[in-house]
Amino acid sequence: MSIRQLSYEKVQQAIIRKIRSYLGTKKAIIGISGGVDSALTATLCVAALGPGQVLGVLLPYGEQTDIGDSLSLVKQLGIKFETIDIKPIVDQFKTFSDKLVIANIMSRTRMTILYAFANSEGGLVVGTTNKSEMAIGYFTKYGDGGVDFEPIAELYKTEVWDMAKLLNVPGQIISKKPTAGLWDGQTDESEMGFSYQQLDNYLQGEKVDGDIEQKITRLITSSEHKRHLPPTISFT
Repeated sequence: MSIRQLSYEKVQQAIIRKIRSYLGTKKAIIGISGGVDSALTATLCVAALGPGQVLGVLLPYGEQTDIGDSLSLVKQLGIKFETIDIKPIVDQFKTFSDKLVIANIMSRTRMTILYAFANSEGGLVVGTTNKSEMAIGYFTKYGDGGVDFEPIAELYKTEVWDMAKLLNVPGQIISKKPTAGLWDGQTDESEMGFSYQQLDNYLQGEKVDGDIEQKITRLITSSEHKRHLPPTISFT
C-alpha cells in the first residue's frame, strides 16, 4: 500500500494522454514478461492507442514456467504478439559464468530484439520500469533501461499493484512474487535485500530499519549513472 493518496482515475487519464501525445500514430512495442509492470503498461497503452497499435513481444529464456500469464494478458487485451526464445542467443556467450553478467546479457538481448521490432513496425519501445526501481537503479543499463518512453515511472511499485487491480490485470499476475526471470528462483525482493513496501516507505519519507536504509541509500548512490546520459568531456 502506498503512503501518498492518488486518484487512480486521474492518474490513468493523465498517463493515457501522455501516451497518445508521445506516440502519436506510432505503434507501442512492449516486452511482455508476465509481471505486473509490463501488464499494467500494456493495459494503459491499449486504453490510449487501441489494441491494433500495440505489439506485445514475449522473450522467454528457454522454458518459462509462467509464460501462460503473458499469453493470458495478450489474449485479454486483444493485441498481436510475437514470441522469441532468447536462449540460443544468450548461450553463445559461454565465456562468462557470473550469473549477473549473463543476466545483463539477457536484458540487453531483449532490448535489441524490441528495437528490431520497433524499426520494422515503425514503432517506439515502451518501458515498464516503475518509480521504485528507477530510484535504486534496479534495471539494466542499455537493457530494460534502453527504451523510448516510460509511462509508469512516476508510480511506486505498491501503486502499480493498486492500479493494476483497478484496471483488471489478471489476478495471477498481480499476486505472484515480482521477478525479472534472470535465473532459477530469482525474485526482486530477495535480490534487493528488502521488500517493495519497505522501499516505497523509505522513498516516501517513512522511517525504516537502519540496515534497510543503508542498503537503499547505497543502491541509490551507486546507480546514479543509470539515470543520466553518459558524461562528455568538454575542452572549450
